[in-house]
Amino acid sequence: MVTGLLAERACGPGARFKAHRSGNEIAEGFLAGVPVTVAWPRSYMNLSGRPVAALSAFYKVPPGRIAVVHDELDLPFGSVRLKLGGGEGGHNGLRSVTQAVGTRDYYRVRFGIGRPPGRMDPAAFVLRDFTAAERKDLPFLLDRAADAAEALVSKGLAVAQNLYHAGPDAD
Repeated sequence: MVTGLLAERACGPGARFKAHRSGNEIAEGFLAGVPVTVAWPRSYMNLSGRPVAALSAFYKVPPGRIAVVHDELDLPFGSVRLKLGGGEGGHNGLRSVTQAVGTRDYYRVRFGIGRPPGRMDPAAFVLRDFTAAERKDLPFLLDRAADAAEALVSKGLAVAQNLYHAGPDAD
């Protein structure tokens, strides 16, 4: 959902992704004046590394210029965190990207989904739909995550972290 917002911001309202031979759907445009390719792998999330690496190779973009937007169980619902590198934390999609690009040193835009309730299987939790209460706040939270990704692209990691990790509305 964040990727869709970023595509609209980069390409205009009603932006459409187009198939790319790398195994991604892509939208090309500008975020805050910076040329970007917003990509959505056509693979299962757990196998997203190959399409990410193929697109990186096609555009000759090093891993240090890749930003992966992903859900994060270890953050409260709706919180946003940005970082460069780090572990995968059990996230199979990140593990796939790390393996395919050959390094952990790529940017991450982490969107918190919280922990599963009780003894619910984490795999089932990440695949379930948002609750009614979550859906109420979701547009604002997704917009904030897209803002954070855009700040990462336009202002760099340190500034984006200062803007989205602190302040009166900090998570």
